[in-house]
Amino acid sequence: MDDKSIFKQGSTTYYWSAKFFPKTVRDDVFKLYSFVRVVDDYVDSTEPDMKSFMYIVEKWAVLKKSLAQAEKHHGKTINDRVLRNIAYVVHHHNCDPEWVDAFLRSMQMDLDKKVYRTLDDTLEYVYGSAEVIGLLMAKVIGLPDESLHYARMQGRAMQFINFIRDIEEDNALGRIYFPDEDFTRFGIKSLDKSSILNKQIEFGKFIQFQVARYSGWQDEADKGFKYIPKRSRIAIRTAVDMYNWTAHSIAEQPMLVFHGKLKPRKSRIIQAGILRTING
Repeated sequence: MDDKSIFKQGSTTYYWSAKFFPKTVRDDVFKLYSFVRVVDDYVDSTEPDMKSFMYIVEKWAVLKKSLAQAEKHHGKTINDRVLRNIAYVVHHHNCDPEWVDAFLRSMQMDLDKKVYRTLDDTLEYVYGSAEVIGLLMAKVIGLPDESLHYARMQGRAMQFINFIRDIEEDNALGRIYFPDEDFTRFGIKSLDKSSILNKQIEFGKFIQFQVARYSGWQDEADKGFKYIPKRSRIAIRTAVDMYNWTAHSIAEQPMLVFHGKLKPRKSRIIQAGILRTING
């Protein structure tokens, strides 16, 4: 499976939005997300692939010491392929290898820690699972250091919508990313559908509160678009448009989170990208 196929299989929104990047940027975005997607899939399952995940972790610890050599890392497995990809991205775009370390630490947290009691605990996880992806993307696009704060906020905002959208999926995995104080605030004890059916008004307020939190971070991330060249800005704004659509849809109908993963159709994403191309 090539980088493009890995990316396409893993994320509808990101894949079709990425089509609007210039080709030189798009190819390296595919490299980055092939690594992220493969590793995330190893841990994001009821039966994690611990052998493959630990291979990635242990091999990266060695390869990062000489990134130029790491790009030539031998092996024909998908694990070796994505390790070469992330080594290439970090080396050629002058990224901090610690960002990859942080990503792998958060993936380990998916295995070790299922419940996050405070917002600070959740944001510690989010830094490695999403904010560093924003940082890596900023480097791939060639953005200045002044943009990096906003790149982190973009990763944070998108991850938080994933938490809201994926409540039912996370229930099955025993994961809770929302602070205890939010449950207390809205009189909710559990996010299980059977419990929520008797608390739909309270759950609606809970969801709207979480969406407002997302919107605050997205508003901050929006300030960074001034640093992004137009072609790349179109791709990222298209993805943000789709996340905003998801947020708006769930805020209007909170129980949608129990009806399967809400994702925009390919046609909606492409239409949004075309509109962004026309309107800038």
